[in-house]
Amino acid sequence: MTHDPFLLANAGELLTDRQAADLALELFVVGYEGQELPAEYAEFLQRGLAGAILFRRNLSYSDQGVVDLDHLVGHTAAIHAAGRSQPSQLPVICSVDQEGGAVARLKAPFTVLPPMRRLGERGDADLVRRVGQQLGRELRAAGFNVDYAPVLDVDTNPANPIIGDRSFSRDPHEVARLAGALLQGLQSAGVLGCGKHFPGHGDTAQDSHLELPSLPHDLQRLRSVELVPFAKLANELQLVMTAHVLFPALDATWPATLSPQILLPLLRVACGYQGVIVSDDLEMRGVANVLDAGGCVRRGLQAGCDLFLVCRQRDTLQSAWQAAQDILAGPPDAPLRRRALDAIGRARTLRAGLQPVGTQVADLRALLSDSATLALRAELAAGTL
Repeated sequence: MTHDPFLLANAGELLTDRQAADLALELFVVGYEGQELPAEYAEFLQRGLAGAILFRRNLSYSDQGVVDLDHLVGHTAAIHAAGRSQPSQLPVICSVDQEGGAVARLKAPFTVLPPMRRLGERGDADLVRRVGQQLGRELRAAGFNVDYAPVLDVDTNPANPIIGDRSFSRDPHEVARLAGALLQGLQSAGVLGCGKHFPGHGDTAQDSHLELPSLPHDLQRLRSVELVPFAKLANELQLVMTAHVLFPALDATWPATLSPQILLPLLRVACGYQGVIVSDDLEMRGVANVLDAGGCVRRGLQAGCDLFLVCRQRDTLQSAWQAAQDILAGPPDAPLRRRALDAIGRARTLRAGLQPVGTQVADLRALLSDSATLALRAELAAGTL
């Protein structure tokens, strides 16, 4: 149960509809259309929304395809400014998927990193740590405090359509070693990392954005391969993302994101992880074909999720948010309500530890051309990555 004083004070009380609605927003990190923070989402941030995630569609570009830094810094600053009005007075999450390779929302003039597989082939943990540190320096200067990296999936299936060279290696111990180095560098620069996708997406033959993948692996196989990086990095990670993957040997009905037989027994107990569990996007077909967004929130909370990503559609957010409101407006002794308050408490603890950002575009421009940045770019280029 949460140790947050506010939540403890209200754990035994009925909430008004407005209180339940505002508190429910703390379960979500959201994306949206457009190159500006929509007024409605700014209001959500003011009321309690946990945070936002930006994609390429939210950025502005020059005629040459270069990211407009003034626009980007203004956008992230607007997210933080709206969040400062929250009653909790906690920082909001301003996040992005910036892994390197194909999954990198920020292109030039940011450092264009190779896929992590190319770094994994060099096996140089110090280089990977410095790459993580550079990644963190750039993201923090741009106004981000959370990056959904590193990938902890073990690439055991060469035909995998979604992980592939996003993974450091086909050896789980190498994945743990090198992902740990990237995480250390990233977090040393003041940006929180996120290990993904638990309990492992590396062996699938399907893309969970498009359908629900299924893997036959039993617990013995998972312990020897997929779980290794998560277990080894459990004490360094504060945020872990779930996989929309079905493991019928463990739960024949629900994908990992929604399965009480997977998240709590394997991540909390077997791996010893105590941080925040965030779902992958609830709009992905891997879960959207199983349950609607509201059902995903109810099942996800029961399974052990603490935060939910809703990355684009306003109506999907509405369905998810309404389900969370209904849970929090329910009887104080309802188990799912207690679970929701516990999730909010975990998310508040994470947010309280986020590093402050005070972005100036001149500082970002200077960082992108300073000697450390240029030296690392030259080193990566020299390695023909």
